[in-house]
Amino acid sequence: MAVRNEKGRLVTVFGGSGFLGRHVVRALARAGHRVRVAVRRPDLAGHLQPLGTVGQIHAVQANLRYRASVDRAVAGADAVINLVGVLAPAGRQTFDAVHAFGARAVAEAVRAAGVPTLVHVSAIGADPASASSYGRSKAEGEAAVFETLPGAVVFRPSIVFGPEDDFFNRFAEMARFSPILPLIGGGHTRFQPVYVGDVAAAVAAAASGVVPGGKVYELGGPEVKTFRECMEIVCRETRRNRMLVDIPFSIAETMAKLTQWAPGAPLTVDQVELLKSDNVVSDAAVAEGRTLAGLGIEAHSLASIVPTYLYRYLAHGQYDRNRMPT
Repeated sequence: MAVRNEKGRLVTVFGGSGFLGRHVVRALARAGHRVRVAVRRPDLAGHLQPLGTVGQIHAVQANLRYRASVDRAVAGADAVINLVGVLAPAGRQTFDAVHAFGARAVAEAVRAAGVPTLVHVSAIGADPASASSYGRSKAEGEAAVFETLPGAVVFRPSIVFGPEDDFFNRFAEMARFSPILPLIGGGHTRFQPVYVGDVAAAVAAAASGVVPGGKVYELGGPEVKTFRECMEIVCRETRRNRMLVDIPFSIAETMAKLTQWAPGAPLTVDQVELLKSDNVVSDAAVAEGRTLAGLGIEAHSLASIVPTYLYRYLAHGQYDRNRMPT
C-alpha cells in the first residue's frame, strides 16, 4: 500500500507539467524526493499525481511574471528546477518575459529564500550574439542565473525526443496526410537528439546536489543527425514513402511571415533563423566532461526509443508493422 512520503528533499519544479517536466517529476519521485510542481494552471497538472506515492507530488500556482507567486513556490525548498521555456511567443508569454525576466525572478527568489541548489534548463543555441530572439533570450536567462547565483547548474539540451515530443511526432503526423515533408534550408542542419529520460536523469542528479555547479552542461544523444536524416527516420518508422522537398531559407522565411500569426503555426521566422545553425554539443563541452557521459549517464539512441512511439502513425498502428510502405 502506498503511503505519504514525508522523507526526502523538497524540490520545486517550475514548468513541471510539460513534456520534459513530467519526466523530471517522475525521476525526482523515483529518487525519493518530495516534488512541488509550480505551474500557471495547477488544475491541469493532475496527470503528474500517479508518478509518485500519495502526497509525494503536489501542484501549486506560480507565474514567472509575478514575483510573489515565485517566492511562495520556492519557500522551504531544498532545491529548485526551472524548466520553463517557449518555442514561440504567445500573448504575454514572450521570449524576454519567460526566458530572461522569468529566469532572473526564479534565481532571485532562490537566493532570497536561501535555497542551496538551482538547476536551470536552457538550450543549445543560447548565444547573446544569436540572430534568433530565442537564442538571445536563452543566453540572457543564463547570464541572469549566474549573475544571481554563480553556483547554479545550467543544462543546454539539443533537440529533445520522447513519446510526447513536438519534433518527431509533428512530422510523423504531417506524413500521415501530406505527400511531402519539407527540408528547411535543404535539410543540412545537424542535430544531436537527446532522449527526454536522459535529460531528466541529469536534472534529477543536479537537484540531488551531486552535479558540480557554476557550469554549463551540454546534453546530446550518441548520434548526430541532419534534418534530412531525421525525416528519413520518420518515413521509415511510419512506413510511408514521402517526397523530401528542399525549401530554401528565403522561401521558408516568407512562408513563416505569412502564417506565424496563426495559433499553432507550424513555423515562425525565428525558428527558421535557428535552423541556420547546427544544434550539437560543442567540442569544448566534450573535452571538459560537461556532457551526459561526463555525468555518468549512458545516452539512449534514437533507434532504441523512437520506434516505441512512432508506431502509432502507421496506417493500422502496431498491427501494421509487417505491411509494405505506402
